[in-house]
Amino acid sequence: MDRPSLHALRNIGIISHIDAGKTTVSERILFYTGETHRMGEVHDGQATMDWMPLEQERGITITATTTACRWGRFWINLIDTPGHIDFTIEVERSMRVLDGAIAIFSAAEGVEPQSESVWRQADRYGVPRICFINKMDRVGADYRAVLGQIERKLEARPVLLQLPIGSEGNFAGIIDLIDEETLSFSAADQGMTVERQPVPAAYLEDVRAAREALIETASDFDDAIAVDFLEGRPVEPDRLRSAIRQGTASSRIFPVFLGAALRNKGIQPLLDAVGSYLPSPLDVHPAVGARLDDGGVEQVHCDPKAPLCALAFKVLSDEGRKLTFLRIYAGEIRAGATVFNSTRGCPEKIARLFRMHSHKRERIEAAAAGDIVAASGLKDVLTGDTLCDAGHVLILTGLTVPDPVVSLAVEPRRVEDRDKLSGALEKLQWEDPTFRVREDPETGQTILTGMGELHLEVIIDRLDRDFGVQTKTGRPQVVYRETLRRSAEHREVFRREIDGKVQGGTVVVRATPLPRGDGVRVILPSPGEPPLPEELRDLLGDVMDQSCQSGGSAGYPVTDVEVRILEAPYEPGVTTEIGLRAAAHRALAFALKGGTPTLLEPVMALELITPADYTGKVLGSLQQKRGRIEGVASRGAVEVVRANVPLAEMFGFMTELRSATKGRGSFSMEFSHYDQAPPETQKRFGLAE
Repeated sequence: MDRPSLHALRNIGIISHIDAGKTTVSERILFYTGETHRMGEVHDGQATMDWMPLEQERGITITATTTACRWGRFWINLIDTPGHIDFTIEVERSMRVLDGAIAIFSAAEGVEPQSESVWRQADRYGVPRICFINKMDRVGADYRAVLGQIERKLEARPVLLQLPIGSEGNFAGIIDLIDEETLSFSAADQGMTVERQPVPAAYLEDVRAAREALIETASDFDDAIAVDFLEGRPVEPDRLRSAIRQGTASSRIFPVFLGAALRNKGIQPLLDAVGSYLPSPLDVHPAVGARLDDGGVEQVHCDPKAPLCALAFKVLSDEGRKLTFLRIYAGEIRAGATVFNSTRGCPEKIARLFRMHSHKRERIEAAAAGDIVAASGLKDVLTGDTLCDAGHVLILTGLTVPDPVVSLAVEPRRVEDRDKLSGALEKLQWEDPTFRVREDPETGQTILTGMGELHLEVIIDRLDRDFGVQTKTGRPQVVYRETLRRSAEHREVFRREIDGKVQGGTVVVRATPLPRGDGVRVILPSPGEPPLPEELRDLLGDVMDQSCQSGGSAGYPVTDVEVRILEAPYEPGVTTEIGLRAAAHRALAFALKGGTPTLLEPVMALELITPADYTGKVLGSLQQKRGRIEGVASRGAVEVVRANVPLAEMFGFMTELRSATKGRGSFSMEFSHYDQAPPETQKRFGLAE
């Protein structure tokens, strides 16, 4: 594939709740753009974008997958993202580098919990979106209800650009409101042929009303459209597209399209919309980089002739070697070139460059600003690192990485697995910033921490499949947080002679509880007489942060606490780095212990779908699990229960729910907040009052 024009380039992702049809839509996009010659289906385990054996077996997307294709004059870099909350980091890092996205909603299920999560992620990174209401052929499909949910739940302004022809099982095609024509998709060639015809008389009144609403919205971005409409002059389709593109690029409106991807209906108009409404790299706000030389910031404009600036947004362990995915914001990058890793402060050499097509590689010699490519040979790069020109050093803003909440003890099953386990876990940590590994200081066990049960199941499975390491695991454990009930203060004086030299330090620390959700706040001492050297002040801050992360009385990370260093006097010849570090660590440990520590447990926001006949039984089960019911809503023959439930109560709940609903219930959950753990849990960790 030749290098695309920047104006014609689209870097887009597909986002949605699990089972809304992301991968099915991706497969159709690849088929209709000519990148593949057959459609792979998720339910058959043959989807091109779900290339991992685990994805094919489970029928879900686990890792974000990139590909590239061409549609007319437009070149599209496409990322298919997972819909399960356990793999939210894949969506997070994709959103960080995308210029636009397609948000997919099921016409039957509407805006589901993970739909809200990924929408908020896109909001955080300012990513413009178009919406695709999929599964219009399903029983219970109601696109108007979905539009209402987008307005209420997502607080967004959807703009309907199509109407359906038929509904549910009779869904036959769509009506384009801009060009005022019907589009039907031939079943004889898997929807490849799109037939365009005038609007049937039976739909003319609906089209007139819907087009008026569309023109009213477009007039917010082009005053001349409003004038023409009020004076009875026709509004040309191209003017409407231009106004809608302006509103979409600013994320003020979100065009909505209809279809049924599994039945091959509605994908080509969606591809047209990607080119018409989503921005090119030239249309989005420039990235912002921090200069290392003077601490200032500068905008990184999308210019192939500027100094190189690229972000490593994903690292993959490929047969033991790193494959690094890059979004290039400025400059050009070539195979064999040496670049500077400004995050790690070291040079890196790019061995080869690839344009990825799922797990297949197309080798290329160079890539430039605006593109998304993969590189091999980068040894020290991790997710979020910046690669730049050594003569123009910048650091781009990295990623927001959510904290993992579930832990699992693991040990090698065989003698030959013992030596391989640590290396395999290190490679998996390259890939996934939400996967953490630590050793329990008391038991010596290796503890894996992830975003949920499924996340850790996939890790264990990959250890066996990808690295040949068989393991034994313990029951998943909740990762609690520790905070204080009251303020406490401690003074620690450290003096010790080590190798004939006195190592000393004095630190006075006060630990004060903060409101829930405020995290950790470290306040360093004001300069004394003589003042503490700058490097020792920085050391104090690092020690406080590390001590809070390593845990308090129960060994869990500390949160919602202000750590204020009241005194840290400097005695020349006595105060040393070792002594100050030891005094600071002990002072904080005693202050935390004196502040009446208490545990906080993770609470999950749960959405549960159950047939109405079993609602009472399900609600009773949730209440037994200390769940707080937020609401129950009817959705056809089923009811949707929203609740907040402690994570500790949710292990194995899927089996329990299926038993209670005869296999007809399902649920999804995501982390909501931390709350006070119950007395029995506090007592187990020796923290009961």
